[in-house]
Amino acid sequence: MPLYEFTCDECEHAFETLVRRESDISAVACPKCNGTRVKREISVPARPLSSSATTIPSSCGEGPPCGAPWCGRRQT
Repeated sequence: MPLYEFTCDECEHAFETLVRRESDISAVACPKCNGTRVKREISVPARPLSSSATTIPSSCGEGPPCGAPWCGRRQT
């Protein structure tokens, strides 16, 4: 289920919504004004924070190591 970006033609609110099927795009309504005149925007993937970011970031944060192979924190 892709996440699409839309802009409302009526109130100019930008929002994202999950669309199960391509045919469901015509039923998308603006969450701010409930307008049905919305246009799908071109979505681009997020850019890495730096060009040297080649490792998978750890999302385990604080506390004990998460156990993931890429976790940089080791059990002591």
